Amino acid sequence: MLKRLNLGRGETIEVKIRGLDIPMLLRRSVRARRFSLQVSEARRGAVLTMPAYSSFAEADEFLSRHLDWLKERVAGLPEPVPFTEGAIIPLRGLAHVLRFEGSVRRRGVVWVEEPEDAKIAPAWPAGARVAKRRLPRLHVSGEEEHAPRRLLDWLKRQAHFDLKLRVDLHAKRLNLKPKRIFVRDQTTRWGSCSTSGALSFSWRLVLAPPFVLDYLAAHEVAHLGHMNHGPRFWALVARTMPRHEEARNWLHKHGSSLHAYGAEGLSQPSQGVSPTASIE
Repeated sequence: MLKRLNLGRGETIEVKIRGLDIPMLLRRSVRARRFSLQVSEARRGAVLTMPAYSSFAEADEFLSRHLDWLKERVAGLPEPVPFTEGAIIPLRGLAHVLRFEGSVRRRGVVWVEEPEDAKIAPAWPAGARVAKRRLPRLHVSGEEEHAPRRLLDWLKRQAHFDLKLRVDLHAKRLNLKPKRIFVRDQTTRWGSCSTSGALSFSWRLVLAPPFVLDYLAAHEVAHLGHMNHGPRFWALVARTMPRHEEARNWLHKHGSSLHAYGAEGLSQPSQGVSPTASIE
């Protein structure tokens, strides 16, 4: 399966495996002591890590032994939902249908419209069962080739707006002061708190129900007080958000599905991959 490739220590390349519907990254690591195989829903790809001085024959043998396991995990990945005309995507937990309007009116603008007979449908577990014509519409104007990027930028702004409101509220309750708030396309964490007090979040939280975004805001604000997950940290979270267990359960059950929306596949592996399944 793997032919000899020019892959130096610490380098990563993408390879295509026959019979596998997703790309696989082959990574030679100076830190790895054994072969490992991971599958990521976030990047919709697989990663095979090989020790620095191992051979391609050894890598090929390891992959051959675990190929059935890999195919089974790949078959369980959620289908990607790219930002295209007519696609159904969640916004604050509710299903919306995308409409690309071209450059005829309201150029470069994104807006939400609810039909007179609109049916408000939760996106989880299956809001898509409602007829598209009755779902709220998420309109994107401008040239269609730029519509996905315009929608993504708008969703990031919406996420930042929602997160700032909730971060400010939780920070006030806990008498803590974040330095800055960043919204990014994070794949390994939903949120993070730096030692300097900067909070970073995944823009995809705006797709989830509001109480989930609220929990992540509370979680990262609590890290301003305790940079760990000890009892005092969780006491802060519970103090500002009593529903945190419900939100954590939602993320455990549905969180990985958020990565299917606007998915573009495996890329930029140098920052690491968030595995949903792995084997060594």
